[in-house]
Amino acid sequence: MKIYDVIILGAGASGLMAAVALKSRKKSVLIIDMGNAPARKVAISGGGKCNFTNTHADYTHYFGKNSRFVMSALAQYKPVDTLNWVKSHNIKFYEKEPGRYFCKNSADDIVKALLDDIGNTEIKYNTNIIDIEKPGNIFTIKTDNGIFQSHSVIVATGGLSYSHLGVSNIGHITAKKFGHKIEPVRPALCAIKTGAFNADLSGISLPVQIKIGKNIINDDLLFTHFGIGGPAAYRATLFSEQNIIINFAPNTDMFKLLKSNKTTNGKKSVPGILSEYLPKNLARFLCDDARNIADIRDNELKILADKINHFEINDVHAIGLQSAEVTAGGISTDKISSKTMESQLCEHLYFAGEVMDITGDLGGYNIQWAFSSGYVAGLNA
Repeated sequence: MKIYDVIILGAGASGLMAAVALKSRKKSVLIIDMGNAPARKVAISGGGKCNFTNTHADYTHYFGKNSRFVMSALAQYKPVDTLNWVKSHNIKFYEKEPGRYFCKNSADDIVKALLDDIGNTEIKYNTNIIDIEKPGNIFTIKTDNGIFQSHSVIVATGGLSYSHLGVSNIGHITAKKFGHKIEPVRPALCAIKTGAFNADLSGISLPVQIKIGKNIINDDLLFTHFGIGGPAAYRATLFSEQNIIINFAPNTDMFKLLKSNKTTNGKKSVPGILSEYLPKNLARFLCDDARNIADIRDNELKILADKINHFEINDVHAIGLQSAEVTAGGISTDKISSKTMESQLCEHLYFAGEVMDITGDLGGYNIQWAFSSGYVAGLNA
């Protein structure tokens, strides 16, 4: 039986980038994937345009028990390296926001570039892993498509989101088998289900500030038929589910504004005044009082202002892994080398990408982490 230098579990962004690094080292490699195509999440990312990097990537844009774990890998394979790699493949791209890059044509350009770089590297699709053993110095991987052996293994199976694309928790199972702890898994970068709002607000979008504990998010919020979405809500799910406070007018002291209008626009209604600063339907939802503002007592205005500047939601539920862009939690980084991605519990076992307890912010950070950690694993396996 052939013994490969390295077997990579997963043909996603991190697995393929690991294969790129391994090919440059002339290692024999086999990639095993349970799906029927490579980089399936990459192909649909960024609305099909793939937000492939963000030049602001540093540990402050990552979440997990130890977000500083990303520092070494990001230093070894930087966002500028990703950008130069994209340029080397003549992929047309554009900068949507400062430092945030997308493909101009299609995310498929990124997938094709990865496949071009790994050349004739062997990939076995539609292959489910049954068990992994290491009785001595060789890994033996039992699958429903045969038994394979290697000197090293890179676990790059990704998270558990987008179940319809064919995902597996075999990465977590493998890590646990070799002694690694698994941090609880939950959906992240997804919409939030809540009964705090009326369905007739659906479709309204506005800039807000969201507070979750000590964390502050400034971004656009979108009301949906089941709750809230948009970048602000997506980013809120990066933190453990708990009460969130929304400021619908982050740059305005609403109590001060309403008191001023009480003097200058006394015959106007509060909803009429609010509609100058907020979408009309939202203004009516927050206050349906038809009285002239001059007839409303200051303590009532204070209650209303707090509702606008500090709207608290207690029932916060991320909509689920099937629609989440990424998975929070995963293999604890406690016993993994941040410099090489190698397990400190099992020699020659490596990890890369979302399978670990590292989650990036919205904006290209997750794909950059996949590339950086995959490349480092491929340099060392």
